Amino acid sequence: MRTRRPGPLDEGGLLLYFTSKTFYSQQKHGIIFLMKKPFLSVVIPSYDEMANLQKGVLDKVEHFLNKKNYSYEVIVVDDGSKDGSIEFVESFTKENTKFKLIKNEHLGKAGAVTTGVLSAVGEFILFTDMDQAAPIEELDKLLPYFERGFDIAIGSRSNIRKGAPWTRILMAKGMVFTRTLLVGLPGISDTQCGFKIFKKNVAQKLFKKIYDFHDGFKKVSGSSVSAGFDVELLYLAQKMGYKIKEVPVSWLYVETRRVSPLKDSIDGFFDLLRIKINDLKGKYNN
Repeated sequence: MRTRRPGPLDEGGLLLYFTSKTFYSQQKHGIIFLMKKPFLSVVIPSYDEMANLQKGVLDKVEHFLNKKNYSYEVIVVDDGSKDGSIEFVESFTKENTKFKLIKNEHLGKAGAVTTGVLSAVGEFILFTDMDQAAPIEELDKLLPYFERGFDIAIGSRSNIRKGAPWTRILMAKGMVFTRTLLVGLPGISDTQCGFKIFKKNVAQKLFKKIYDFHDGFKKVSGSSVSAGFDVELLYLAQKMGYKIKEVPVSWLYVETRRVSPLKDSIDGFFDLLRIKINDLKGKYNN
């Protein structure tokens, strides 16, 4: 793509000019900065995550990425936290400039991830959970598949969910059975692992469609981790012809109060039913 020469300033005093590798910003006093786009964007949704933040998860992410020979940005999307998480991340970003904070209303995990992905500028965009049940180090297992022609690489937990209670294992097996029956998704065994990476152009198209399907997401109450979000995302990706690689990753169960096996199983069933109905109506064909 050809680089355009900076033109007049907009009213806010900032214009962005994008090329395939760089972007230019022109500011009020005529100073022009030339910056490289990051190779990698990491999106981390956050809702009342103080317990995990105090364990140093952001430090671990930073230490891992700083050892790499590629540039990166980390976008933490707060989903309306009330436990001090926002202040904690704000303080962290002041000392770690490659980390950014976006403050959302409480839209649920799907809304937070979508906000982060659509804000990301890296050539590859990873979303991962704050609890780091699938550690950031597992990224090294996924990245090579882009050189092999894949558009999306997703982490996959083994059937042996280390440390997970029997209720979570039963819930996962029920989800796989129901999803296979209603939606399909051939070739993918684990849709729910919160460790997925996309080429930027693929992510932008997919998440923009997801955003439009949900009319921008609605404000929710309480914890909201929808099983249907990942399924719909991957189902749409298959419909659009993108190549998806499922890659086994290390995963360790992390205790959480946000999962209710009975309620989440019922919600998950209705999510899958909604996806099936949308497909029958042809909503995923455009």
